Amino acid sequence: MTERRGPGKYPLLPIFLTVFIDLLGIGIIIPVLPALFFGPDSLLFGPEVSYQHRSIVYGFLIASYPLLQFFGAPVLGALSDRFGRKPMLMFSLAGTLIGYIVFAVAVGRGSLLLLFLSRMLPGFTGGNISIIFSSIADVSAPGSRAKNFGLVGMAFGLGFIMGPTIGGLLADKTVVSWFSAATPFYFTAFITVINILLVQYRFRETLAERRESKVSFLTGFRNISTSFAEPKLRGIFTVVVLLSLGFSFFTQFFSVLLIGKFGYTEKNIGLLFGWIGIWLTFTQGVTVRQLSKRFESGVILRYSTILLSFALASLLLPNQAWMFFLLNPFVATFQGITAPNLTAVVSNQAGRERQGEILGINQSMQSVGQAIPPIIGGYFNAVNGYLPLITAAVLTFAGWAVYVFVFARKEPGIKK
Repeated sequence: MTERRGPGKYPLLPIFLTVFIDLLGIGIIIPVLPALFFGPDSLLFGPEVSYQHRSIVYGFLIASYPLLQFFGAPVLGALSDRFGRKPMLMFSLAGTLIGYIVFAVAVGRGSLLLLFLSRMLPGFTGGNISIIFSSIADVSAPGSRAKNFGLVGMAFGLGFIMGPTIGGLLADKTVVSWFSAATPFYFTAFITVINILLVQYRFRETLAERRESKVSFLTGFRNISTSFAEPKLRGIFTVVVLLSLGFSFFTQFFSVLLIGKFGYTEKNIGLLFGWIGIWLTFTQGVTVRQLSKRFESGVILRYSTILLSFALASLLLPNQAWMFFLLNPFVATFQGITAPNLTAVVSNQAGRERQGEILGINQSMQSVGQAIPPIIGGYFNAVNGYLPLITAAVLTFAGWAVYVFVFARKEPGIKK
């Protein structure tokens, strides 16, 4: 089957740019948010507030976004099957824009209530990645989906190169005297406006046939039920949840460890994540595309997932801050290989007419995997800053075991 070009000569280019700008905004937040809670000059807490209390509240704040996404993303996925990808993507980005503005105001006022609202609103409307994946599936043949999903990862990596570095600099008063912790969020609001204009004028609708997908705020729960009720989906979505749980423990608490144990500042965190982004971009822009020419996605996952678990475990070893610059590229590489190939395997479980539904289920499972770790991890981190990383490595290894010994055994094409 040949690649479908869909509308426009280069249908993937505006998709790539949309994801890049969106992930740039997310990347900018990475070095700033942990510092608001755990930095010595926290704007949210006085010195009398214990580290344990901050850790638990931080966990619930991080969880609020994927928890609301669990309810909202499947709705947007179903509506994108009914009304098209473009209008739902515009709606999603509008919610993101409002969220960034409220976040900046919350930081300026030191308001935890507004801070929670600023994460919950874009969480509910944040189904844009699942819509993007559906758009890519619309214009891709099954054999080229991993390669094209890798473009999303490449945009993600580029966002990680620039985003955390920009965020760390924009929050640093030593760079410009009037910079503050709120400055990065006003900047992200500005680039989200650019993203909205890009979608409006450059993003062409990719959905060829519209279908009446059922819309319900309980779809997330039905998605979980469906994923485990259908034998064809049960195994792969168990893997999705375990890998999402594992990687979320890493992403959501690694910066906290860097601040608490190694004295990293926003600028230091931004530079490290920028370094990680370089490797992630190279992996998903070059390595994934080369691997996809030689191996099926299912075969690649047999090796990339276990190597990712080892890479996460290796982060427990450093006793000096600079050592993370040596080890984190391995995490970026194996995660960069795993993510697009896992999405491709999920996508290939359904025909074109169910792409929005299946990728919506995938988003629900990932949202579950992102909502649970911060709540548990907040308590783990209060006990020991290394516990979230240990949990990340163990859950990722469990995901590999389920994939190899449960799912792959039932799929003849990926046994080798």
